[in-house]
Amino acid sequence: MTAHLVSVIGSSPGVGKSTLCRALADWLAGLGASVDHFEEADILARPAFRPVAEEFADGTSDVRPETLVESTRAYVEESLAAGRDYLVTDALLPFVPSLVAWGHDESTLVRVVKELTRAVLPAEVTVVYVHDDPATALRRAVEREEADWEDWYVGKLAGSPGTRAVHDLPSAAAHLRFEAELTRRLLADTPWRVLTVDAGTLGAQESFAYVQHCVTESLRLPKRR
Repeated sequence: MTAHLVSVIGSSPGVGKSTLCRALADWLAGLGASVDHFEEADILARPAFRPVAEEFADGTSDVRPETLVESTRAYVEESLAAGRDYLVTDALLPFVPSLVAWGHDESTLVRVVKELTRAVLPAEVTVVYVHDDPATALRRAVEREEADWEDWYVGKLAGSPGTRAVHDLPSAAAHLRFEAELTRRLLADTPWRVLTVDAGTLGAQESFAYVQHCVTESLRLPKRR
């Protein structure tokens, strides 16, 4: 069986990315497959990504693109060696928000994404891109998170080289719109399957049902009775 990497990414906080990722991992595991659910916070804890954690912690708060590529390669290789059928990842490929925040331009991102397409071979990749209007999604995130989340999020963007123009939620939303268009352009040039989920019109259960149907059809999985 060919291993599959399902990368769930979002256009903004508050779009339901992590909830959908968890549901997909649980569903695939329920089919009897060997599934690795790579949560967003795992990138600083997984052995394959130790070089990423080390560079991030060295005081510069950024990571070389080459380190991201090689760590991804190592993660896929160790997962294949362990016999995993599915790698369901939360905010992993193709690392656009991080690379933009660290100040890399589009030409660099094009190169990095091309390198990533080779690094994940022979696994097949499906990217689930969950999007909503950034202003709406950010308001949802503010309501959902702790009281100081807005200040933390705006401060995180404002303190990074590539996103220093952000100073409040409206400017954060404007940046996220730019980032969404960039992400679409980059994904369009990959051989990966891309499933787009409109979180503005679909609720959590509807989003999961839509992705479940698409993944079932594209990967020829057993259908629910």
